[in-house]
Amino acid sequence: MSLFLHLANLGEHLAATKKKLEHSALIGAYLKQLAPDEIAPASRLLIGRIFPESDARIVNISGAALNRVLQNVVGTEIEWSGSAVDFGDAVAQWLTARKWKRHGAPLEILDVYHAYEEIADATGAGSRTRKDELLAALFQRASIVESKYITKQVSSEMRVGVSEGSLLDALARNTDIPAATIRRANQLAGDVGAVAYTAIALGEKGLREWTLLQLAQQIGRPLKPMLAQSAETVADALEEIPPPLAFEYKLDGARLQIHKRGDDVKLFSRHLSDISASLPEITNQVRKEIRAHDAILEGEVIAIDARGRARPFQILMRRVGRERDIEAMQLEIPVQLFLFDCLYRDGETLLDASNETRWAALENIAGNIARVPRRVVETISDGETFLREGRAAGHEGVMAKNLQSPYTPGERGKQWLKLKPVHTLDLVIVASEWGYGRRHGWLSNQHLAARDETTGEFLEVGKTFKGLTDAEFKTLTPKLLELKTHQTRGTVFVTPQVVVEVAFNNIQRSPTYPSGVALRHARIVAFRPDKSAHEIETIQTLREMMEREGE
Repeated sequence: MSLFLHLANLGEHLAATKKKLEHSALIGAYLKQLAPDEIAPASRLLIGRIFPESDARIVNISGAALNRVLQNVVGTEIEWSGSAVDFGDAVAQWLTARKWKRHGAPLEILDVYHAYEEIADATGAGSRTRKDELLAALFQRASIVESKYITKQVSSEMRVGVSEGSLLDALARNTDIPAATIRRANQLAGDVGAVAYTAIALGEKGLREWTLLQLAQQIGRPLKPMLAQSAETVADALEEIPPPLAFEYKLDGARLQIHKRGDDVKLFSRHLSDISASLPEITNQVRKEIRAHDAILEGEVIAIDARGRARPFQILMRRVGRERDIEAMQLEIPVQLFLFDCLYRDGETLLDASNETRWAALENIAGNIARVPRRVVETISDGETFLREGRAAGHEGVMAKNLQSPYTPGERGKQWLKLKPVHTLDLVIVASEWGYGRRHGWLSNQHLAARDETTGEFLEVGKTFKGLTDAEFKTLTPKLLELKTHQTRGTVFVTPQVVVEVAFNNIQRSPTYPSGVALRHARIVAFRPDKSAHEIETIQTLREMMEREGE
């Protein structure tokens, strides 16, 4: 069986080179020498993911828990180095200074993976103690570099330059299977580990047969959602997507993927979590209205007031995912579903069909369920009129969609563009500074980061203490402390999990931030608990926006 040390050493090699071809060669050689049952977990661990995206399990280890366990194992208080680039690096520097030596049998990949499974399964009374014991047992047997990568994996901070996309590219290069075949398999499976195993163990023919099986079994297992890029103006959207194109209202709600097989209806969030129990009126409506035995649909659910107007996203979040007091919440926070896409109906997969064809299929089976207001536009004037109408109706903005575009699960392309009159970005908090004066005792100045789509790193693009109420500061502070990895003077560094929607004036070049860009007059306008750190805006998008502004 393969040692976990080899995976950790691979991570070090990958972090030391920026050459894509060398990355592919290293990843391919490593995966192909593993035992078959090691390929899937090793592939996920290599990109900092433990379980498949459709698997609801989480290890749920906070920065505070990591600190506690490491200090108990080593027997001394942790001292953080200011030169560390992330929590894993800080742990490695500290253990090196302590001349740490592992104890017990060397760790194998499956030892680590099965321990993560046990940690995720530990719930209820005594779970904290059990999680600490399992994690401590791993660190006892881990060398310094292995401890570094255990820390990286449980804190979701790999930072070795390997994203899901680059791992898929490496599979294509090292198996001679077309990249499109591998990407389609991953789009349908939502598990890069299973794709890696099938591609390496079964080859192209086996992967194609396996993909067909995924299609046949797709209902009840969510697909990754297709993602959009941003456009600043209607004119920009029409320049990027030649008219005619579809404009749809951009609702301030929660995206749903709806799976129906007969009377069995399931609702999945954009994170692929099953949230059916929290929205029983939506499942009943789908069961009653959809004119197909089997279907996979996409829609947006919003909270509405007594007049049927949209209520703020934060109010909706009190409903989504909740599983208790549902009847009372239905009265307190009524919701409405709007459909906007049809991915499958009665044996027909529509992923490769055009947006126009999918919309026609949706219209054919949607019954009395509302569709997202939509208009085919050909001129800037038409688009701006539709945008004004959407804003007047209380919605965020519009989505612009290429009528000929297929549905590409999990990919963020320029076939869909989002337009908001007040430009905002979804970013993640990576650190926070203790406040003073009225904000004494609160973590108040938030360090904001975007994701580098090439390396997977979270790079800072600005700081802000604006936009939050006193009550929000009080609520946010203990949450960030739970995510704490280390502290340098008055700055607390945290695991990047808290996603926020940030408004700003413009983007400028920055000689200070390694990202090379900085937001001017940034302010937090909303928390986005429906989004993960891997769904935030990319550094590449911010740089493109800056270039368009002429900076």
